[in-house]
Amino acid sequence: MASSALTYSRRYHVFPNFHGQDVRRTFLSHLHREFVSKGIVVFKDKEIERSHTIGHDLIQAIRESRISIVVLSKNYASSGWCLDELVEIFKCKEDQGQVVMTVFYDVNPSDVRKQSGNFGRAFETTCQKKAEKVKQRWTKALTDVADIAGEHYLNWDDEGKMVEKIASDVSKKLNLTIVSRDFEGMVGMEAHLRKLDSLLCLECDEVKMIGVWGPAGIGKTTIARALFNKLSNNFGLSCFMGNLEGGLMKSIRGVDDYASKLCLQSQFLSEMLNQKDMKIRHLGAVKEWLQDKKVLIVLDGVDDLEQLVVLANEPSWFGSGSRIIVTTEDKKILTAHGINIIYNVDFPYEEEALEIFCLSAFKQKSPQDGFEKLAKKAAKICGNLPLGLCVVGSSLRGVTKSEWELQLSGIENSLDRKIEDVLRVGYDKLSKKHQVIFLHIACFFNNENVDHVTAMLADGNLDFTNGLKILADKSLVHISTDGKIVMHYLLQQMGREEVVKHSNEPGKRHFLVEAQDILNVLSNGTGTESVVGISFDTSKIGELFIHRRAFERMHNLQFLRVYRSHSNENLSVCTIEGMDYLPRLEDMEFLPRLRLLDWNSYPGKSLPQSLRPEFLIKLNMPSGKFEKLWGGIQPLVNLRKVNLNFCFKLKEIPNLSRATNLETLTFIQCTNLVKFPSSIVNLYKLTIVRMWGCNNLQVVPTDTNLKHNINRRCTSTILRSFPDITRNINNLWIRGSPFVGRNRNRDFKRLPHVPESVWNYEDLSRSDMERIPAYVRPHTFINKNCTKQRPNVVSRELQRLTTHVPQRLSKLDLSGSGIERIPDYLSGLHRLETLILENCTKLISVEGLPSSLKYLHANGCVSLERVKFSMLLQDSDSVRELFFRNCLRLDEEARREIINHRFAKYVCLPGKQVPLEFTHKATSTYITISQGNFCTASSRFKACVRYDSIKDHTLFSIYIIKVEVQIGDVWKQGY
Repeated sequence: MASSALTYSRRYHVFPNFHGQDVRRTFLSHLHREFVSKGIVVFKDKEIERSHTIGHDLIQAIRESRISIVVLSKNYASSGWCLDELVEIFKCKEDQGQVVMTVFYDVNPSDVRKQSGNFGRAFETTCQKKAEKVKQRWTKALTDVADIAGEHYLNWDDEGKMVEKIASDVSKKLNLTIVSRDFEGMVGMEAHLRKLDSLLCLECDEVKMIGVWGPAGIGKTTIARALFNKLSNNFGLSCFMGNLEGGLMKSIRGVDDYASKLCLQSQFLSEMLNQKDMKIRHLGAVKEWLQDKKVLIVLDGVDDLEQLVVLANEPSWFGSGSRIIVTTEDKKILTAHGINIIYNVDFPYEEEALEIFCLSAFKQKSPQDGFEKLAKKAAKICGNLPLGLCVVGSSLRGVTKSEWELQLSGIENSLDRKIEDVLRVGYDKLSKKHQVIFLHIACFFNNENVDHVTAMLADGNLDFTNGLKILADKSLVHISTDGKIVMHYLLQQMGREEVVKHSNEPGKRHFLVEAQDILNVLSNGTGTESVVGISFDTSKIGELFIHRRAFERMHNLQFLRVYRSHSNENLSVCTIEGMDYLPRLEDMEFLPRLRLLDWNSYPGKSLPQSLRPEFLIKLNMPSGKFEKLWGGIQPLVNLRKVNLNFCFKLKEIPNLSRATNLETLTFIQCTNLVKFPSSIVNLYKLTIVRMWGCNNLQVVPTDTNLKHNINRRCTSTILRSFPDITRNINNLWIRGSPFVGRNRNRDFKRLPHVPESVWNYEDLSRSDMERIPAYVRPHTFINKNCTKQRPNVVSRELQRLTTHVPQRLSKLDLSGSGIERIPDYLSGLHRLETLILENCTKLISVEGLPSSLKYLHANGCVSLERVKFSMLLQDSDSVRELFFRNCLRLDEEARREIINHRFAKYVCLPGKQVPLEFTHKATSTYITISQGNFCTASSRFKACVRYDSIKDHTLFSIYIIKVEVQIGDVWKQGY
């Protein structure tokens, strides 16, 4: 019978069973009004004609209800109709699990159970002339209903509060009987809700306002809706106000601002109280209606502070225990309103993103056979944005492989309309000035360093620093931990499409980023003063023709970047005149405002004399074919960075004496460079000079006297003498030729030795003697007076350590050396923090480690058997990393000691199984452990993650493991 009951549709939430004369116009009318305010659908029997027995319509209504409420009053038993309904209600309870609730309204439960007192006398009167079977059915039903605990009217001083309690109980029971599948299977939703539960602190009686912040399309509304569905039945009143950023709020900025605010409050209260077209006369109405009520409110898509002022100005507007949840793209709105509890919705992990996409594209959690690569490509194009994943996935459902490839190609170049409509909302609300900054980042400076972009856009009219903060607050960009500006791929695409909309003629747009558009402009010479930046990926074209005067009218060009995203050996480059190489930009005199010249593989022998570089900030021209940049002295006062790496034909560095703000100069692998420029001797801001692989370098200035120069790296196989180096240098890199092992005598015959004086400089903090043979090194590594800043020593040729290791040493790198064991006196190096023993294949044991050690890297030590940690146990909290990857001979005792003791925040051990000490295991991204007495907010946990395989380039993924632990309402996390 239970299975047949499933065929009934559930039209009603509640079926009321009552005696009309006793309660219809009093208690029941109040209860009905409360039900309506909560959106609870109640069956009404006004239109059903009553007879001696209940008819089919009433039986159907009972069966189509989720809950029956039996209101037992003094005259209840005088109605055979009520008793027949009660019998049918208990049939539904037995057959289909219908919930039955009771209210004893001015009647004693024991009288109902025993059919005694006035209630019993009324029952006996009703039973007269009835068959005994009927009386028995009624008697059993009354006995059963009396045994159901319910609300007793006499226990309440305030009928209104009793009505609220009953309505709230019904709402909660409905939540249990109505299983919402709206968010079933939604990837990552459970984790979001767990975190938000801890922030909401529902057991707390104070009023809390919570912000849910993140970019458009990240899923804020979906998360808020799922949270609302989960929690709403715990509150007396609840309301989800959506579309605040759309049509609902546009009126608030109308002519009569006060009237529009009244209108908004009216709409809000109508939703909250479930009363149509409520009219209010003043803006204090929300407080008047709700200040004594426990409410749950979601304000979705808030984009203006005034919206919060109108709808939820103060916590005092709402009753104890209320929760107000605000979703927005603009963090500044939350902080301005005093909302400090903010949940930042992160992008899903790659695995989650692929699952979201596959659910839309294939209706399953993984790609269909043969679609694996295409599915991953699609997820990557969407940049893990849930909105994009769902929209693109749905558009590809059921199409062939060839259609997939065609559509994905189109998506890469043009946004889907649904995605664009959502993403551009935040952009449209920016001021014109901030839109300009947005477009600069979208077209040119995405994933660039903040300081670099700040220098490039140092224009008083833009106020870039403040503008960048506004973009970050509005979730249009974010700043990575390494200081880079990161804009989501789809937002970048939207910004670039916005630039295209400005003009149908590419030469009149502010930015040119599409290769074909740039080709048309350069080959036809149609560029204008509107062009500010060109970012040209030449790998996307097959043949390039450039007009000799292509830049003549681009007077405002500030940023020029020419690069290849991938190799294109078939690219044919020539000018209109038929030259077989790219022009040397004879018209660079028409580029007076150029700030960035970033040209990979520049084909000319030099830059033109007409170049006007006074505004140039960065010169980035690696792999160029030129022999020199320019002749003479140029005005370079704004120049900060020069990169000439891998310019194999470069013979000389230009005169840089006027580059007084130069900070970085690199010319790695410039194999034809003979002389280091003496013009840099007074460049006091120059901090980094890198010249690795300059094997023909013969002359380095004898004393650069660079007061703040902190990093010099040099490689040369024919350096005639070791230069006198200023004592202000504290990073010194001296590396030999890559061929040192093949012909040592030839490589270093011109370098007799590295002078002892190098080691006497008190400011020297890092010495890397890698690949320099022992016979040209100082006789001692360092003297006892060395360095206040703790040097580092690297040696890959040692068979054993001598006693000349400096006491102030902070880092010792012996990777690839032939040592077999670490000597005991190493424990006396009380400042040693890092010991690197990578690929020391003869190393058997590591013992006597100093207590100061924080990092021990011994990956690839295939002979390593023993490691002793006795000194580390004295201060176990100080150790951060112990890496023993591929140390397959490491004994069990060492492994157990590492696992069972508290030291080392990160450990990498070889093995195929999770150690037995980790008793709780899971293959998913989370695990639930029952809370014991040991579980407190200050408890420590160890988590073990097993990788199937780790290649060298994936080792660093260890650092992005994020572990989150929830103990009660407290969340703790670590990386």
